Amino acid sequence: MESARIIATVARIVRDVGIAEELAQDALVSALEQWPRSGVPDSPGAWLTAAAKHRAVDLVRRRETYARKLAEVGRTLDEESYDPEPSGPGDIDDDVLRLVFTTCHPVLSADARAALTLRLVGGLRTDEVARAFLVPEATVAARITRAKRTLAKAGVEFEVPYGEDRAARLGSVLEVVYLIFNEGYAATAGDDLLRPGLCEDALRLARGLAALMPGESEVHGLCALLELQASRIPARTGPDGLPVLLADQNRSRWNRLLVRRGYAALARAGDGRAYGPYALQAAIAACHARAASYEETDWATIAALYGRLGTLRPSPVVELNRAVAVSMTEGPAAALALVDTLAGEPSLARYHLLPSVRGDLLTRLGRTEEARAEFERAAALTRNESERELLLGRARKSGEA
Repeated sequence: MESARIIATVARIVRDVGIAEELAQDALVSALEQWPRSGVPDSPGAWLTAAAKHRAVDLVRRRETYARKLAEVGRTLDEESYDPEPSGPGDIDDDVLRLVFTTCHPVLSADARAALTLRLVGGLRTDEVARAFLVPEATVAARITRAKRTLAKAGVEFEVPYGEDRAARLGSVLEVVYLIFNEGYAATAGDDLLRPGLCEDALRLARGLAALMPGESEVHGLCALLELQASRIPARTGPDGLPVLLADQNRSRWNRLLVRRGYAALARAGDGRAYGPYALQAAIAACHARAASYEETDWATIAALYGRLGTLRPSPVVELNRAVAVSMTEGPAAALALVDTLAGEPSLARYHLLPSVRGDLLTRLGRTEEARAEFERAAALTRNESERELLLGRARKSGEA
């Protein structure tokens, strides 16, 4: 939970994200050794950060090549205080923001930027990053290793850039914040569907970016999307911890404060005719938020918005989502035809939502045996235990029909 802040604080000292990650891990090892004897401190995050920072200072002092920087900043490092938490829900940790912009430097490829930031800022494991990109784990591991070396070799400054440099990095930053949120909203693996800490971190980053760049439409669009998506979190799981489908969610449990924040952020994104990809997705989420029930949702507008999104940013996942909206406006048969055109997409070969959506459409068409097979295939593809239980339950229900 504290890893991003620890790495960010240490990176400000050593100016190398790879070394910063190693020093943060050293601090965690020290905690595992000392806390069983001394007890967990009142502020574990501050303890870990202080331990990592002391190691960073020692490293800087040992390296003659850091002498000039040490003369500039070393005098105040020991006395520097550390606030382990932002001062309020709308504030942002400046060091974490610097870390995000550093790992999204143009010297890295787009894929490397996102992978490294998810690893260092989001605290995701390599296999979780791989799932976010729908690529093999070995590919992501290599990207992360190369990215750290590239940043170190290029001597990238640990800073929030300005002007054209900031604009050049913004797209990658927004993509990474979105992927971090998504991993919290639907966890790759484990027993729980949700990882709320990641959602909170992504929201904090998005709000901070919006405050930093009030004139950027897509920053507000992303902020709106995350606020609206986060509003559903209280209704996304039942008492047994299993996922609750959107159609079955108790909308009275949706967080209306976050919904209002989402509407306000979407208004700041500007004229709907000029929406970018994130603002379009936020507009779709707003359609869901305005509907009193699943059936009363403005599915025609959602289908049209997905059509615009697909034109702006073509993606098999966007087409899959559009098919769901089409099923509500033109019927399951029309949607199934769209879904079947995606069957050969390599990026969806292990994407469990493809057979899940197909199973739902087949169920609505009365083809229950085929639906059961699709739900079982989806269950075999997911690595999240909660999702697996839900899908196997749907498969059993199809078999009984």
